[in-house]
Amino acid sequence: METAEIARRWLAFFESKGHALVPSAPLPFEDPNLLFVVAGMVPFVPYFSGAQTPPWPRAASVQKCVRTADLEEVGKTSRHLTFFQMNGNFSFGDYFKAEAIGYAWELLTGSQEDGRYGLDKDRLWATVYEDDDEAESLWRELTDIPAERIIRRGRLDNYWHMGIPGPGGPCSEIFYDRGPDYGPEGGPAVDEDRFMEIWNLVFTEFELGAVRSKADFDIVGSLPHKNVDTGLGLERLASVMQGVDNLYEIDQVFPVLVTAAEMTGTTYGAVPSHVAAESSPDDVRLRVVADHVRSGLMLIGDGVTPGNEGRGYVLRRLLRRAVRSMRLLGFDEPALPHLLPVSMERMSATYPELRSDFDRISQVAYAEEAAFRRTLVSGTTLLDTAVARVKESSAGPDGPKELTGEQAFALHDTYGFPIDLTLEMASEQGVAVDEAGFRRLMGEQRDRARADARSKKSGPAQADVWRGFRDMGETEFRAYVELASEATVLGLVADGELVQELEPGQRGQVVLDRTPFYAESGGQIADEGRIEIGEGHLSVVDVQRPVKGLVAHTVEVLRGGVRVGDSVLAQVDPEWRRSACQAHSGTHVVHAALRQVLGPTALQSGSYNKPGYLRLDFAWGQALSPETRSEIEEVANLALRSDLPVSATVMSLPRAKELGALALFGENYGQDVRVVEIGGPWSRELCGGTHVQHSSQIGAVTVTGESSVGSGVRRIEAFVGIEAMRHLATERALVAELSTLLSAQPTELRARVEATLARLKSAERELAAARQEKALAAAAGLVDSARDIGGVTLVTHDAGDLAPDDLRSLVLDVRGRMGFDRATVVAMAAATNGRPVIIVATSPPARDAGVKAGVLVRKAAQILGGGGGGKDDLAQGGGTDSTQVGAALGSVEDALRSRAS
Repeated sequence: METAEIARRWLAFFESKGHALVPSAPLPFEDPNLLFVVAGMVPFVPYFSGAQTPPWPRAASVQKCVRTADLEEVGKTSRHLTFFQMNGNFSFGDYFKAEAIGYAWELLTGSQEDGRYGLDKDRLWATVYEDDDEAESLWRELTDIPAERIIRRGRLDNYWHMGIPGPGGPCSEIFYDRGPDYGPEGGPAVDEDRFMEIWNLVFTEFELGAVRSKADFDIVGSLPHKNVDTGLGLERLASVMQGVDNLYEIDQVFPVLVTAAEMTGTTYGAVPSHVAAESSPDDVRLRVVADHVRSGLMLIGDGVTPGNEGRGYVLRRLLRRAVRSMRLLGFDEPALPHLLPVSMERMSATYPELRSDFDRISQVAYAEEAAFRRTLVSGTTLLDTAVARVKESSAGPDGPKELTGEQAFALHDTYGFPIDLTLEMASEQGVAVDEAGFRRLMGEQRDRARADARSKKSGPAQADVWRGFRDMGETEFRAYVELASEATVLGLVADGELVQELEPGQRGQVVLDRTPFYAESGGQIADEGRIEIGEGHLSVVDVQRPVKGLVAHTVEVLRGGVRVGDSVLAQVDPEWRRSACQAHSGTHVVHAALRQVLGPTALQSGSYNKPGYLRLDFAWGQALSPETRSEIEEVANLALRSDLPVSATVMSLPRAKELGALALFGENYGQDVRVVEIGGPWSRELCGGTHVQHSSQIGAVTVTGESSVGSGVRRIEAFVGIEAMRHLATERALVAELSTLLSAQPTELRARVEATLARLKSAERELAAARQEKALAAAAGLVDSARDIGGVTLVTHDAGDLAPDDLRSLVLDVRGRMGFDRATVVAMAAATNGRPVIIVATSPPARDAGVKAGVLVRKAAQILGGGGGGKDDLAQGGGTDSTQVGAALGSVEDALRSRAS
């Protein structure tokens, strides 16, 4: 039975049992503790915790999930995937253990002719939590599993939680016995390769507090209702029903593995074994390729783009591990164009949007592979050089035995070389890496990047504090209809704790029963304004939604104070809102202009807008020419001049999709959505932001820049409204100033500047030629200064401020004049703009005697406060301390004397 059919039967079965069918949420998940959906129940957590009222009493889904915590295990076991699908059925205070166990048994063991799975009852085992007498009794009563195949286990195995505070409870797991070829007798407690877990029935009854480990956590209370959360691993059941040894051999994954094997000339399964842990290294690499390619496809499909932080880094790591695995298998050409389409063909049966969006997906993936191939060339050279130095230095008793954290960080930060590859490749050469030092430097970098955000937002309250407001209902959101609202203070938070009062000078969060303020979301920053209480005055500096339906205003108390229960007047700064509307509507206009000029694959992947400014990230594989940028700007401004009507309509999500409304990748939309149109179908997007009423109210759009922000992703930036006019005025003033300086009319400036630059370049070439001629003229005298050091003829020279290129020419000229029939070393240094450079060249007889330019340069460059390297015949180094040029040159002579002695 194919995997897609297993999923279809799951949904059909639970729909027949009265469950609402809920589409999979996107993989990116907006939660401070999670990058991605890691379990089928994650999108339902607000319903289990009681933070939100579920719209249905029971539901079922097939949820996309990504877990990468045990990435290194992929390919080495039969059951580790990074992307997987979790079939779930859920009850929100409706049914409990008896129905959950009954449904599971019926679906697993019922006949395939009746739409069930038809598994052999004699191969099924069940486990229950160690003190769950009720669950054990129900298994005996409702199923044919004998008592000896119903096992009690402790917290480590049979108590489920997400690894973070939230809902949890005892669970009952169902295992399938794959037979003696896969391991010994004895049940799941003995061998979980032979006895594979396929379904977990979780009975979520409790709220968990501090979660310190899988088995170490605090139960802080009961949930409002007893719930059911079950998860059946779709790929696991597919491996059982398709009779394959592991998850990599099911129909959705194996075709990529087969293609990779054909491309690399590798025989998969050359070492026959049913146990993945006994596989050959080549088999493991092929599985890594198959898994990671599929995961990359699904992540890009849900809007994730490669980057150096968060979700983007996870995707980058997966794609690059797949590419490198192909290289280790002997395939050095671009691999993803061969592999990604195969994965798409298999996955599109369940997710048809992958096929329709494949142009964008493939563009992002192929660009990332191209970037990584460039990185591999430069990064591998740099890494090999660094490893060689470590090995050379470690020859002594006090030398370093590992790459430093600073070296690993430089490879990552400057050259884009991932730390996991540094670790792997260094290990392959027998060298360790100071990973702790690298992590420390990465943490410091992140702290610096987030310092500004932390200064804006006072420390957010814990989730349980915000959940305390859930009984008060949702904040009435008035931002679409008014700029001022009379409201009541429902709660106050300071330093993450509930308080009854905020005093003058304090900073905290205010929760109102209604608000006209727009809370930051969808790329639009929050409104600013004030809250007034009689003589009191609070400045609103940020507005967020800490939990769905609740709006929290971060305020600074400027005058008076505020208490819970006070009646207040909340007022948005009207000029701020007007400019914010211009920027957000301008973002939609620029997006539509991009798609009109570049085509439908130029889809938005992220945006940010604030009063007067917008930026928009979009899928595109190359830089935009100046002419294309101008065309996009013109199309946008023509839309403004046309005074297109702007409307917002709430409708069902299926209706919005039917109309062709564009959705932002990674957003999790509800059943009803808000569709914003500008000029009808010209721009039609799902959006919860604030907008102008006609496009002409945007004023103007001025594109200020376009750049790369990742593989296959570009960013366009623009000013709108009055800021656009100010930008144009600044450019006009600059043109006027240049016209005066160059005594030319604006229309003549280009030709005048080109002529001036041509004269400058000609003068520079003449000066360079003169400097080089002067330097070479000194070559004869330098040859005469040669001296013998232990059988090696040495020439050293401080060339003053000679440019590096001229210095190199001088070194090579002197070496040539010395001839190649004797051991010769030429070492020269110069300092340009305070930056010293040293270059060393050797003759073939010197190299035969073991004298290497690279070794000499590295030692000299250390004296200069820097580093260097190169080949045995010619090497270059540099540093920061030009006062040590003489000492650096002296180190070359010292090295030769030391060798001679």
